[in-house]
Amino acid sequence: TSYSSMNPAVNHKDATIEETLKPTLVLARRGQGKFRERVRNFERSCRVTGVSAEKLLIASHIKPWASSTNEERLSGHNGLFLSPHIDKLFDSGFMSFEDSGEILISPQLDDDVLSKWHIDTTSRVRRFGADQAYFMGITEKMSLGRLRIKV
Repeated sequence: TSYSSMNPAVNHKDATIEETLKPTLVLARRGQGKFRERVRNFERSCRVTGVSAEKLLIASHIKPWASSTNEERLSGHNGLFLSPHIDKLFDSGFMSFEDSGEILISPQLDDDVLSKWHIDTTSRVRRFGADQAYFMGITEKMSLGRLRIKV
């Protein structure tokens, strides 16, 4: 038994899904594919881990999808390829980046997480281009006060 057969919301061919929901699910899935392709134009690996196996990376929105316009949702400049655990930290507001590549960590993150995941916050990631930096700036303003460099 696959997960999609147990969870009707995952399988858009399932007859139990409301007719109005089917087109939304299909469009969201197609949009994710377009977004991922566009992120690939700017990102080749996870900036923190260096992992480049694309099938293991998540195309993560810099400016959250829910607060983005339709154009921003599909913009490759609004994306990063991140390893799953880095994506979780980034998406949850526990990690962000300065335009210069400095890693920012929320003081609300448990101290042992970074060491157990072997994340070196003293290193810098690749500098962001102007278009990605624009989205990073928006994200920082949205999470103002939650992110500070942990000492």
